[in-house]
Amino acid sequence: MPQYDYDMITIGGGSGGVRASRFAAGTYGVKTAVIENMRIGGTCVMRGCVPKKLLVYGAHFAEDFEDAKGYGWEPGEPSFDWGTLIANKNVELDRLEGVYHRLLRDAGVDELTGMGRVVDAHTVAVDGPDGTKTYTAKYILIATGGWPTLPNIPGIEHAITSNEALDLPSLPKSIAIVGGGYIAVEFAGIFNGLGSDTHILIRAENILRGFDQAVRDTLHDEMVKKGITIHQETTVQSIEKTASGYSLRLNDDEILEVDCVMYATGRAPNTKGVGLEEAGVAMSAKGAVVVDDNFKTSVDSIYALGDVIDRVQLTPVALAEGMAVAHTLFGDKPTLVDYDNIPTAVFSTPPVGTVGLTEEQARRDHDVDIYMSHFRPMKYTLSGREERTMMKMIVDRKTDRVLGCHMVGLDAAEMTQALGIALKCGATKAQFDATVGIHPTAAEEWVTMRTPVRPAEAAE
Repeated sequence: MPQYDYDMITIGGGSGGVRASRFAAGTYGVKTAVIENMRIGGTCVMRGCVPKKLLVYGAHFAEDFEDAKGYGWEPGEPSFDWGTLIANKNVELDRLEGVYHRLLRDAGVDELTGMGRVVDAHTVAVDGPDGTKTYTAKYILIATGGWPTLPNIPGIEHAITSNEALDLPSLPKSIAIVGGGYIAVEFAGIFNGLGSDTHILIRAENILRGFDQAVRDTLHDEMVKKGITIHQETTVQSIEKTASGYSLRLNDDEILEVDCVMYATGRAPNTKGVGLEEAGVAMSAKGAVVVDDNFKTSVDSIYALGDVIDRVQLTPVALAEGMAVAHTLFGDKPTLVDYDNIPTAVFSTPPVGTVGLTEEQARRDHDVDIYMSHFRPMKYTLSGREERTMMKMIVDRKTDRVLGCHMVGLDAAEMTQALGIALKCGATKAQFDATVGIHPTAAEEWVTMRTPVRPAEAAE
């Protein structure tokens, strides 16, 4: 008789949990199970990255139709149907969920449906449709992700989050989006592109806190040019339902009336009700699971990864952490995750791509040169669109090593993936300069920027 029911039980069927479980089972042949009380695939696939980007694509067709006229096309007056977009998005999510189920099945991973919670160091309980059942495991992996947070203000029950925004029954004529992070600016681009009167409300002086200042300023200006109203240094005091929508009382008693209110003010680790503190697992002040470099918690048999540990809240990072856990626990290959030079993108309109240090971060420890380029993409020269691209490269003057690359503009995400490889390899500015560009492309700007800008220009 085996000592445990499973070698590893994972609580949470998102990207990180699925990756760790199926590689543990499929590659190392250990017996694993995944517990999930919602849809397999987690936030990214079901409630985040994937459906959001499908909506971004849908919204961008409005500009594509306009731009086509400059190229000789007369597309007429296209009409948009929100219901069709949402229905087709849901069909794709169903397909992807089926793919995840098959990946687990083919790897030999058991799926346990219900709410999972830790009972002790080697036992979990599953509150499922047929009551509560308990299972034992040599290791327990916590991969419960994060969840949107809402402030405690009067009328907050009238607000939605990104979860609900993906399935609204109809497209609002006007929307207020509270928050200035990547979720907020992405959904602002979606709703504005589809024709909603869109407002962003931020407490700070600018959007995308933590990003390079040139990215923040450039995206702010481009969003405003597209008709998005950005209310800076603004807080919502209360929300009231009206006969036609919602009334927001802002600071200085200003009133903003809209059809829909969406909050994108942050996400918290999803640890409530999981039984972690009762099992002796150490938690941070923010409710995140505290882990060491190998993702082990304060309880030797319990591990955690992904958004629930609140390190880098990105799906590819959770995937890397899942692989590391599988290799460490079952492959006799202790594996660390390198969090330096992680490329990332914001699918705003226009999109953002960034990898490496911001200028502010770089100047703390380095003497740097800054290279920048601003231009109108070739695609828009015939269409007449005034959207501009910004590229910025930060170089260590002493070593010539490229410390950071930041971009706002068409195809930013696609370019940044390749730039991430270069920075991971320690590429120098001389190596960028020695690389032959592809013409005519925007990407060739990365290998043709020759003259550093003055400090005042870098701050623009």
